[in-house]
Amino acid sequence: MHESKVTGAISRRAFLGSTVAVGALASLLPLKAHAQEPLKVAGIYTVPVEQQWVSRIHIAALAAQERGDIEYTYSENTANTDYPRVMREYAEGGYDLIVGEIFGVEAEAREVAAEYPEVAFLMGSSFKEDPAIANLAVFDNYIQDASYLSGIIAGALSESGNIGMVGGFPIPEVNRLMHAFMAGAREMNPDVTFQVSFIGSWFDPPKAKETAYAMIENGADLLYAERFGVSDAAKEKGILAIGNVIDTQADYPDTVAASALWHFEPTLDKAIAEVMAGTFTAADYGIYSFMKEGGCSLAPLGTFEGKIPQAALDLVAEREAAIKDGSFTVEINDEEPKSS
Repeated sequence: MHESKVTGAISRRAFLGSTVAVGALASLLPLKAHAQEPLKVAGIYTVPVEQQWVSRIHIAALAAQERGDIEYTYSENTANTDYPRVMREYAEGGYDLIVGEIFGVEAEAREVAAEYPEVAFLMGSSFKEDPAIANLAVFDNYIQDASYLSGIIAGALSESGNIGMVGGFPIPEVNRLMHAFMAGAREMNPDVTFQVSFIGSWFDPPKAKETAYAMIENGADLLYAERFGVSDAAKEKGILAIGNVIDTQADYPDTVAASALWHFEPTLDKAIAEVMAGTFTAADYGIYSFMKEGGCSLAPLGTFEGKIPQAALDLVAEREAAIKDGSFTVEINDEEPKSS
């Protein structure tokens, strides 16, 4: 998740109205089936591929290329103003599947997709699919299942019952993970309190760090590190942190006790199979980030093996099994979380 998600905030009604006309063309032609030669896949990213959210897409694409399913190329640091142009260049270049994130250029990107009905587009988006643009599917990192489990561990480890949470922006993609984490923490400590703050940036480690310092001064003994910089503050002050999307424990072996990981492979692999079969269509691929689909997990305990209370581990195991068999559902709450 990054800065492109908050630019171009538009109403759902205005957005949908702007795409109806351009979508009519894309709905007329089905995507063709492909032979078994590798698909040509392009990624378009507004940040470096090292950035945590985008890195998960990039890693999945490299894995698909390694096993011979795709030929993969990508453009990184693509400004929102350039995004439609880069989409067109790849579409004109004969690429079969274009993957990216259009949070800051929703309407413009969908107009481009409508111009190339034989090209499949799989795009991170805050909006749902539009049946009128049959060749564009959407996704996002719905990893609330893993976030909930990491919250159980956090609730067991926090001695003060005061947890600090630092996020980038209060948008659905962040809010749902924070709420799930908070729900997990309350499973272990119903009286736990939260300090919640958003720094107004997707990459400003110094600001995230300063915000975390303030929370520690205000009694927090554990931090939810939705942004880079938070774990640095936790390390320097000798408290614990919970990670998000990627596993940073190797960099913070005495600090990061748990992390909710996003695995993009199920999402991308489903799209590749559909394009290969000629059945790719407008759909919401968000479900492939769910734990039961293999789209998210709790990171290995690693250096915290033996340091997590057994009651928390038992509950994590119980809930994880229930999530996977469908008998327990983690609530998806996209509203902005507030401090206690």
